[in-house]
Amino acid sequence: MAKVSCRKAFTRTLLGAARKDPMLYAIATDSRGSVTLGDFANELPDQFLELGVAEQNALAAAAGLASVGRNVFVTGPACFLCGRGFEQIKVDLAYNRSNVKIIGVSAGVSYGPLGGTHTTLHDFASLRALPNIQIYVPSDSVQAEAITKYLVSFRGPAYMRTGRGDVEGIYPEGEIFETGKAKLVCPGTDMTIITCGELVWHAKNAAAQLAEQGISVRVLDMFSIKPFDEDAVLAAARETGVILTAEEHSVNGGLGELVAHITAEKNPVKMRILGFPDEEYKVGSNTELFTYYGLDTAGMIRSALSLLR
Repeated sequence: MAKVSCRKAFTRTLLGAARKDPMLYAIATDSRGSVTLGDFANELPDQFLELGVAEQNALAAAAGLASVGRNVFVTGPACFLCGRGFEQIKVDLAYNRSNVKIIGVSAGVSYGPLGGTHTTLHDFASLRALPNIQIYVPSDSVQAEAITKYLVSFRGPAYMRTGRGDVEGIYPEGEIFETGKAKLVCPGTDMTIITCGELVWHAKNAAAQLAEQGISVRVLDMFSIKPFDEDAVLAAARETGVILTAEEHSVNGGLGELVAHITAEKNPVKMRILGFPDEEYKVGSNTELFTYYGLDTAGMIRSALSLLR
């Protein structure tokens, strides 16, 4: 499978849908290049708005358009939409159940070389705390396309974060994904790795290498952060007894804490949370940072073996 970025899969799918629906709008925040919305803007200028470096205004304008029947996608770097625009997401979108989808590109540490100002390691934590908003994180272009099609048909506020670069394929074309349900990437009985986004590929590789050592590892792709598949977590706890979570997010308030919350209440198991620690992060490419913080294939294998010991 060819490597394709999730942001390009999103814009290609959105343009196809917008050609058929004049009520579908896209908003950019001086970001049509980074989002890859150039073709959309050129082909459908009446359905595209460029609002400049003004994320708060863009989110408020999106809510206004939604209030008169438009199906609005507001796009830009995730770090600014979720940081500077949090109040507008809270009040204008979540509180009012506005039909606005936020697409945050270059999330996580995609902008790692630019330092802490451009990291997005807080979005799960902040948006999970808001009612009425759904949260998704695709692991490859096939999943990004499927989520985009779902968001086009969904009526209400939602957030999808993507990385920046091309990513390895995980799923074949036409794969089916169900909202609120984890995707089983690898079956396993000795332990479970629960992850999402670009780390799914690393988890899949880690499971393959651990299998060579006789260790059977289940891998769950939690692309749907909210709604969340609690049943899959509890099944993993019962059936494998050990859980490792990995996320391109702070260890505070993300996927790992959500899994720990569920298991602590209903089926305590031995587990470890891999993510970015509560400290000022290093500067580097996402590949370098995954390696440094133990989030790549080798790091997951080390953590898995340590847990099993």
